[in-house]
Amino acid sequence: MATEAAGRTQGRRRQQTPGAPPPQRPAGSGPETAAPEPSDHRAKSQGKWATWLILPSLILLACVIVYPVISAIALSLQKDQGLDPATGMFVAGGFAGLGNYIGWLMQQCPAIGGGTVSCAPGTLGAQFWSATYNTFFFTVITVAIETLMGFWMAMIMARTFRGRGLVRAAVLVPWAIPTAVTAKLWFFIFAYEGIANSLFNANILWTGSEGPARTAVIIADVWKTTPFMALLILAGLQLIPNDVYEAAKMDGATAWQRFTQITLPLVKPALMVAILFRVLDALRMFDLPYILTGGANGTTTLSILVVDQIRQGFNAAAALSTITFIIIFIVAFIFVRFLGANVVQNTNIVDTKEKS
Repeated sequence: MATEAAGRTQGRRRQQTPGAPPPQRPAGSGPETAAPEPSDHRAKSQGKWATWLILPSLILLACVIVYPVISAIALSLQKDQGLDPATGMFVAGGFAGLGNYIGWLMQQCPAIGGGTVSCAPGTLGAQFWSATYNTFFFTVITVAIETLMGFWMAMIMARTFRGRGLVRAAVLVPWAIPTAVTAKLWFFIFAYEGIANSLFNANILWTGSEGPARTAVIIADVWKTTPFMALLILAGLQLIPNDVYEAAKMDGATAWQRFTQITLPLVKPALMVAILFRVLDALRMFDLPYILTGGANGTTTLSILVVDQIRQGFNAAAALSTITFIIIFIVAFIFVRFLGANVVQNTNIVDTKEKS
């Protein structure tokens, strides 16, 4: 008995000795099975609930986004109803294939004897590439100016001063005004006897020639949407901790060095998302130039051309709207894929920083 007790005591000591090998499992006892952790089961359960909760939203988005796109593509493959130029008889349309797309891209119109010819100057078919140029012209100019001015306004509003809340509210007033009201307001400002000519003591027909008409559209659009850029950039600036600036000051960094080495790199995700949203909005510009100039004198955009074509042929307008959608999709893909304007990724980065 004493020998067995001594053996059990030595065994316990070997188990308590640091660095001693673990005791061997008896043969035939079977493989170890780890019990499932409650956190994994909870995560799977939450994932299933999340799928069911977002399913109605996905169905709704499919109804209001996917279905119209598919319907527009289907309509764009059909001919418009009207008189056949070859026979002079009314035709109900029919399958056109890619004819509507080729007509817009090549600026070809139906000929009287059949076939197609180059669209006559002044017709809608002859304005596709000029409207595309005008759309990108307004997009590049307005977004560049709005980004610079919005960044400057955001830098001011990010500081701490008396009346900051009032300034932020006042800045958002142009953005809160409906675009149609803004266009009509600037229409009266740029009238021949309006405020602009009276202020500068000039006699300019702002909507009567190409240069002044484009300038009027750019000024009105910058006034309208610069607060939007400033608001999004301000949200990015507020995510930068003040400790980073204080540490840079202690290291002797100048104001320009703090701006280029701290502010710009850290605000870049929010800045790129703001530019992406604004570019996509500018590519669909319609109401501002349509009300301000009627689309005349070099201010016709793709959206204006689509609306004008609807009055003449719905299927050809569907083809043009599909082309516009493809252009906007390509621009968005370039921003997300190559320029880093990823909304989901930026949101994940912000969430990770907040949790840490």
